[in-house]
Amino acid sequence: MAKKKEIVEDVSAEEKLKEAARKVFTQKGYAATRTRDIAEEAGLNLALLNYYFRSKEKLFEIIMMEKLQQLFGIILPLANDPSTSLDEKLKAIASEYIDMLSANENLPLFILNEIRSNPERFVSKMQIAKIFSDSVMIKQIKEKRPDINPLHFVINILGMVVFPFIAKPILVTSGQADNKAFGALINERKKLIPLWVKAIMKAK
Repeated sequence: MAKKKEIVEDVSAEEKLKEAARKVFTQKGYAATRTRDIAEEAGLNLALLNYYFRSKEKLFEIIMMEKLQQLFGIILPLANDPSTSLDEKLKAIASEYIDMLSANENLPLFILNEIRSNPERFVSKMQIAKIFSDSVMIKQIKEKRPDINPLHFVINILGMVVFPFIAKPILVTSGQADNKAFGALINERKKLIPLWVKAIMKAK
């Protein structure tokens, strides 16, 4: 019985450290975070962090992969679905990304800062080629506009979805939108982004 309790406590300590790492890494970034910061945030001894994760780098790898999966993991299954049209893909990507980012507003800046620090690690971990060259969505875009590099459309879609969350602090601080108005603005974009992308595809 005691052994079972010990295992539960171990799992709990490990999860507490991961949760603390998610918070501290997102707030401070990799370079500014100390292992002591994470242990203090978790309310646990620093020795436990070293026991479970060995180093800050290994713990960061775990958290970074979770965050990358959150930000980019959505697009792969949607982009590679052969049963949906391009219009359906655009609507699904806009809607699901906006919902996810609304629940994780600090995510884009965290990912962008860390990708900028180590782009090679990002590319190798996320298999970006599958998004940018091999997906069903890219083939559908090429069929509609063979005269334009399809990366323009992918970049436009991601930019339209992600940038408002990066710009939110400026919009709120300057009085252009409070939290409620920003939420309404973002929800409007679920319908508008697919329409804008379709209009760009038709324009010649």
